[in-house]
Amino acid sequence: MTKGLLRREFLAAAGAAAVAIPTSSRVSISANAASVPEPNKQARLFPGCCAYSYLKDFKAGSMTMEDFIQKAVELQSYSVDITTYWLKSTEPEYVTSLRHLAFRNGMALSGIAIRSAMCRSDAAKRTEEVRNIQQWVDAAELLGAPHVRVFGGQIPSGATEKQGIEWIAETWKPACDYAAKKGITLGIETHAGIPVRASTALEILRRVDSPYAGINLDISNFEAKTDDEMYSDIQACIPYATHTHIRDVFAATKRPIDLDREYEAEEDPATGVPKLMDKIKTLCRKYSSA
Repeated sequence: MTKGLLRREFLAAAGAAAVAIPTSSRVSISANAASVPEPNKQARLFPGCCAYSYLKDFKAGSMTMEDFIQKAVELQSYSVDITTYWLKSTEPEYVTSLRHLAFRNGMALSGIAIRSAMCRSDAAKRTEEVRNIQQWVDAAELLGAPHVRVFGGQIPSGATEKQGIEWIAETWKPACDYAAKKGITLGIETHAGIPVRASTALEILRRVDSPYAGINLDISNFEAKTDDEMYSDIQACIPYATHTHIRDVFAATKRPIDLDREYEAEEDPATGVPKLMDKIKTLCRKYSSA
């Protein structure tokens, strides 16, 4: 992101829960890297919509992934982030049909979001998790999606954070090596489990040391005591962000309440998503060269 981009203003003003904004910030972290890499000369921000925004509709069975793609077209979204929880299957015929539907509607696929838990004390389960991620990388390739969101997972009872970091890095590294062969980036989400502080997420990223590893930056779920700490964590992760989820969580400085909020709990997606998408589009036009 460019130095001229007012990152704090952009992130504070953005208000769409589970809206994905892919960035061009894909960086390689050297084994001893502790400094922030040189920012891109131009900010290129593209507004997208995450399927998770329509959680209620998917859970109720009133929306399919095909419906979601069409809805994103109506919203004039640049791209969609496919939450894989609601895919009918991973069979090639179905996955490629979604890719074709998106193509026919001029809709880019910014990435897919999967369930994963890389923080496992059992070596066999870590190996199993690598295979799980690899299978989703294959699905992303079929779909034509360049990015896969992964979760670090919770630290097992009795384990230390240091052990958790080691286990995640040990799992994520071979998964990234596999994804690299297909040109797909794996972004660890700053939400749920061990990577909820920037320092921890960046330490894991440093250990993995792959240009195909990045941060799926969820701005709403860092564990921070104050808004200033929250902004500091966000800012620290921005140079490493490969994909972003923006949620409306900073309103009226009610941070503890806001951190527990999910977009779908606040307003019906039919009315809420369009309003928040409009705000995101305005911000992207304001701060992006694209």
